[in-house]
Amino acid sequence: MGLPDEAVVRATAHMVTRTHPADQVILLENDWGNSVYFILSGWAKIRTYNLDGKEITLNILGFGEMFGEMAPLDQVPRSTDVITLTPTTIGSLPAPDFVHLIETEPTAGIHLARLMAKRLRQVNRRLRLREADSTSRVADVLLFLAEGQGTKGSTGLEIPNLPHRELSSLSGLARETVTRVLGKLERKNLIQRIPDRDVLCILNPEGLEALMV
Repeated sequence: MGLPDEAVVRATAHMVTRTHPADQVILLENDWGNSVYFILSGWAKIRTYNLDGKEITLNILGFGEMFGEMAPLDQVPRSTDVITLTPTTIGSLPAPDFVHLIETEPTAGIHLARLMAKRLRQVNRRLRLREADSTSRVADVLLFLAEGQGTKGSTGLEIPNLPHRELSSLSGLARETVTRVLGKLERKNLIQRIPDRDVLCILNPEGLEALMV
C-alpha cells in the first residue's frame, strides 16, 4: 500500500498466517466480518450463486490481493464465498485493526478506493460483454485475469492455467464452448498453454483486445 514502515508493523502485529489446501472454503456468504484476508501465495476464487442455484465465479485472486474487506467497513454479513483453487497461504488481519488502519492512514484509504474502482470497472466491462459472442467473452476473461494477476514472461503475459470449469463460470459459457474457443485462440497464436508450469501465456494481448471490438 506504500505505507510507512511503522504503520505496516502496527497494522500486521496481530496478523495470523495459515496455509490452506486446494478447494478449502475460507469464507462463506452470510458469515460476519471478523477479519480481512491477504493472499501471500496461491490462488482463490470468489463465488456466488444465481437464483437457479448455479455457481458463478465472480473473481480470481492471487498474490498481494485482499478479500473480505467490505463486511468490516459496512458491518454487514459477507456477500460471497471464497474458496482456494490451489494450496494457498493467507494472512488474516483482525477487522478492528484493518478499520483502524483505514481511519488513521490516508494512503491505505486511497489504496482501498482504487481497489474498489478497479473492481467496479471490471464488472462494468463484463456486463457490457454479456451479450457478446463466445470468442469475445473468453478473450475478455483472459485479459481480465491478466490485468489482475498477469506476470511478464519471456514470450508474453502469463496467467494461471485455470480449469475450464472456472473459465466457464467466469464467462457464463458452457465448458465445451470455452474449450473450443481456447483451442481456436491457440491455433491463431494468440495464447499458448504451458502444462509443465501450469500457466497460460497470452502471446498477443492486442490481438485478444481486437477480438472484442
